[in-house]
Amino acid sequence: MGELGGFLKISRAPTPERDPRTRVRDHAEIYAVLTEPDARDQGARCMDCGVPFCHDGCPLGNRIPDWNDLVYQGRWREAIDQLHATNNFPEWTGRICPAPCEPACVLAINDDPVSIKQIELAIIERAFAEGWVVPRPPERRSGRTVAVVGSGPAGLAAAAELNRAGHLVTVYERDEGPGGLMRFGVPDAKQDKASIDRRISLMEQEGVRFVYGVDVGVDLPGEQLLAEVDAVVVATGSRVHRELEIPGRRLEGVHFAMEYLYERNRAVARELGTALPLTPPPPEHPITAAGKHVVVIGGGDTAMDCVSNAHRELAASVTVLDTYPEPIGTHARDVVPWPEQPRRLQHTYAMDEGGERRWRQSAIEIVGDDGRAQRIRGAHTGPGPDYAPVAGTEFELPAELVLIAIGFAHPEHEGLLTELGLELDRRGNVKAPAYAASRARVFAAGDARRGQSLIVWAIAEGRRCARAVEKYLAEIPAVAA
Repeated sequence: MGELGGFLKISRAPTPERDPRTRVRDHAEIYAVLTEPDARDQGARCMDCGVPFCHDGCPLGNRIPDWNDLVYQGRWREAIDQLHATNNFPEWTGRICPAPCEPACVLAINDDPVSIKQIELAIIERAFAEGWVVPRPPERRSGRTVAVVGSGPAGLAAAAELNRAGHLVTVYERDEGPGGLMRFGVPDAKQDKASIDRRISLMEQEGVRFVYGVDVGVDLPGEQLLAEVDAVVVATGSRVHRELEIPGRRLEGVHFAMEYLYERNRAVARELGTALPLTPPPPEHPITAAGKHVVVIGGGDTAMDCVSNAHRELAASVTVLDTYPEPIGTHARDVVPWPEQPRRLQHTYAMDEGGERRWRQSAIEIVGDDGRAQRIRGAHTGPGPDYAPVAGTEFELPAELVLIAIGFAHPEHEGLLTELGLELDRRGNVKAPAYAASRARVFAAGDARRGQSLIVWAIAEGRRCARAVEKYLAEIPAVAA
């Protein structure tokens, strides 16, 4: 695999990206694709490991050493076949997956890992450019019908696999377009929505049917849908926010992060002329960071996406309050044993563009005037696992827009889950240990089943759920008329 001893001679290449000082002025993607020579060099670093632990690090079990070697040899047409063998949507994981495969790379024990994510993106973009990615509808139809509720990565992966098996698949989405949080949570600067539309077009040509603007369990009764199809896959995501119970939470100007991100993604689509037909009109009083002092509470990907949008709205200031201690960066491997994934990022794409990240600090009160947020009272936090505020360390910050980005609790129970009487686990997710839910002919996948997680886990869940549905359909007579 790769060049003999290549990892000793070739260094990891930094991800090609646009200058943070200029990219904040637009919504174009900030990352570029490796050139063919650079991708070949990075593929050369693959070590021909006896046991490629990158497989274990990737929930999809991607054949990483195989396509690394094929890129090194210049056999790109074969590389895309190996990539698509385990991943339906490498153009999405190549953009926004945090790449758990890379810390599991054997080279990461004492060096920078192979640039797996960059090579993956280079393969799929080359394949699209060469015309190698084409619709492949099934040769025969089974006559079985499956409804997939939710068009995030899990639902789309399940739909793609079930359609490939010959079943008639319809995807229902309550929003105006497909993609879930990829479309409405992730900024265009991080993932151009054209990468979603391109793949959806292929799926439609392969026979998958999409229905938008329909909330199953509200607009369309779940019982009615279940009576019309042979199986239902629940892939609604985990969209109930974790609440921040502090004084001042209900002041005007305090919002959940996803409320802001949904509005911003729709506003950017209107600005770029890419808004979908069912896109709702702009709100009368939009959530905006323009000219305001913005405080984001939380330090994960969602928080960073809020920071990115606030920069592009020309916020007066952007501050992130992160309860946890600062990662130890490149020395993380000294204390976190391989192949575990260390928390090592000291900066992100959004913080590279500006703003301040305050480690081990949390909000304890939001203070307002005339019902509107004006400032935050915070405090430094103590040691884990509680990270409780420490008396005597209080401080104040101006805060005219406060965005809460501390994660999600579980899927929405009202509507479909309640109507179908689906059993929940102790965390409030759909209880489906082997993807089959407590109701006959109902299955669950993705964040709705396992809780909020990574895009690569969502795709893996959708693929595995599809196999469970296929096995079930093979064993029972048709139910739908």
